[in-house]
Amino acid sequence: MSESGPKTAAPAAASGNSSRAVGPALYLVATPIGNLEDITLRAVRVLKEVDVIACEDTRQTQKLLNHYAISTRTTSYHEHNEMTRSAELVKELQEGASVALVTDAGMPGISDPGYRLIALAIRHHVPVVPIPGASAFLAALVASGLPTDSFRFSGFLPAKRGERRAALEAIRTSPRTQVFYEAPHRVVETLSDVVEVLGVARHVVVAREVTKVHEEFLRGRAGEVLGTLKARDGVKGEITLLIGKAEEEDVHAPVNTTVSVRQRVDQIVAEEKVDEKAALKKVAKERGISKSEAYRELQRSK
Repeated sequence: MSESGPKTAAPAAASGNSSRAVGPALYLVATPIGNLEDITLRAVRVLKEVDVIACEDTRQTQKLLNHYAISTRTTSYHEHNEMTRSAELVKELQEGASVALVTDAGMPGISDPGYRLIALAIRHHVPVVPIPGASAFLAALVASGLPTDSFRFSGFLPAKRGERRAALEAIRTSPRTQVFYEAPHRVVETLSDVVEVLGVARHVVVAREVTKVHEEFLRGRAGEVLGTLKARDGVKGEITLLIGKAEEEDVHAPVNTTVSVRQRVDQIVAEEKVDEKAALKKVAKERGISKSEAYRELQRSK
């Protein structure tokens, strides 16, 4: 709570279509993902009227606040202090304060800190009010050219290659567009896995620096997009990776068997640190064969 106590909420406007005045509540405020103009009038008003703004990075948020002449007090709320800070903020909320939660970019809670505070506020019957706005994955999705009637957003793909390949294998026959965030230094490696697991012809889109000066959409088959990125001297910026739904031939196509059972078992053992028995079981499942059949093939290769 600020030293002067909670701000007094302004009286609500007479018109039923006008925004409600800020009162004691947790406001989840979406902030620009790049272009500072991508913020709603309501978000600016709420940030000006609340008692405190909880920020993932106070220095980053201050740039936005300075741009819109917002002088509201800020406090840090990030992955390293969210457990203790959540309790502190909920205590302020229970005492009548109004708190806005923001992250460095986009909607709070989407691959960013926020869940603990939101869940705790709800548990203590504190009103939680979303202030919608910019979202990187949604902006990338609608401009991708891939089907949007059914999609799944899964945050970041696993950093470890074995886990990432397993995640890709799980969507090999998916009937919906898949959306992920990816680190720029891993995107080439990830696309290589996409090519190996899902095939060179799978439709993909790499959305880079969405809403920023160097915004770019690379659309095409996985092999083509991979080749484009490999030809560059590194990849920079915020990345959203979109993978098109499986086409008819993908759904019925067998798993790539150009790699022998022995090679695949050795690969899984090395990457996932499991024993040969567990690796063999996984290979059998991947190829749609029985464990005994996979074992016989393994023995033939010895």
